[in-house]
Amino acid sequence: MSDSITVVWDDALLGYTMGGDHPLHPVRLDLTMRLADSLGVLATDRLRVLQPMPADTGLLTLVHDPAYLEAVRRAPTDPGVGHGLGTADNPIFEGMYDAAALITGGSVLAAQQVHSGAAQHAVNISGGLHHAMRGSASGFCVFNDAAVAIAWLLGQGYERIAYVDLDVHHGDGVQAAFYEDPRVLTVSIHQTPLTLFPGTGYPEETGDAEKALGSAVNLPLPNGTDDSAWLRAFTAVVPSVLKAFEPQIIVTQCGCDAHHEDPLADLALTIDGQRASYKAMHELAHQLCDGRWIALGGGGYGLVRCVPRAWTHLLAEVSGTPLDPATEIPESWRDDVVKRGLRVLPPTHMTEGGYTGFSRWDTFTESGVDRAIMRTRRASFPYFGLDPDDPRD
Repeated sequence: MSDSITVVWDDALLGYTMGGDHPLHPVRLDLTMRLADSLGVLATDRLRVLQPMPADTGLLTLVHDPAYLEAVRRAPTDPGVGHGLGTADNPIFEGMYDAAALITGGSVLAAQQVHSGAAQHAVNISGGLHHAMRGSASGFCVFNDAAVAIAWLLGQGYERIAYVDLDVHHGDGVQAAFYEDPRVLTVSIHQTPLTLFPGTGYPEETGDAEKALGSAVNLPLPNGTDDSAWLRAFTAVVPSVLKAFEPQIIVTQCGCDAHHEDPLADLALTIDGQRASYKAMHELAHQLCDGRWIALGGGGYGLVRCVPRAWTHLLAEVSGTPLDPATEIPESWRDDVVKRGLRVLPPTHMTEGGYTGFSRWDTFTESGVDRAIMRTRRASFPYFGLDPDDPRD
């Protein structure tokens, strides 16, 4: 396997726009790539930037119903098509089908690069649109690129694919796509569904009872969970189930909307905590599946202060040359933010000074996060032959 890294990018990916006031504004992607470029992240010898092609019907129907694809095509001229289109979350926009197909093609290209051995890791920051269902748009997501990429990998003969979702929202669309498939383990760590869209992702959602029991792991966390508590929860659940599952390849949805400034959610991570989560996934990929790792973007609505820094750290981590958190952000990038009239004070450094130390989970402490950990471990660990009460598991 090559040790090179693939970044999937084309300025045409900025076409996934739902209007100037919609939270999922493509400026976040543009600012990320410009920040990564200004810091030299894209200039490493191991890293290649590849342009994707739109996913064709054959790929999209691995996950989506043909009637839904036709509805997406018709929507700009027939706004009453239904299928979750034309709502506040999923407004109809010109070129919607082509933009969503291009994003999906990017995630499939990332999967192809890692599968073929052309790259050890591949990243598509425009991807990770994890809410789209088989026959409907949902939660800003038109096509479920993550699910399509996983379905393509299954078609290449993979028998154990692990999908790990770091987004603040439950990865419901990917879970639904593979809830009956024991070849795909979906793991989602997210804000409690009691207080956040989509209202799913309880620990007791563990896979289809007849076909794939144990194939879904859900770790919902209480509002206000910070870096240390999030990392404590992550390490209490995710490494254990992944090691027991023994994945051949890992797909990670790296939504950064668990950030404390995110306007749509209520967790409290800093850029530093998010950087630590990417490092943890990178290490797990090398420990468990020879580094075969596909990293996708996802949510994140702090367009200036969060997404560009978080995903620049992701790109740097994937490339194998992590940035020093104390790195100063170039003045040229900050000036560009001001010139765009975004009305947000641009950050000056790649850190927020967040504390990412944590104590490992044990059975002797009691907090809201610890109760969440215990509920998830008791719901899921027995399916992996693990003891939910033993911190060594």
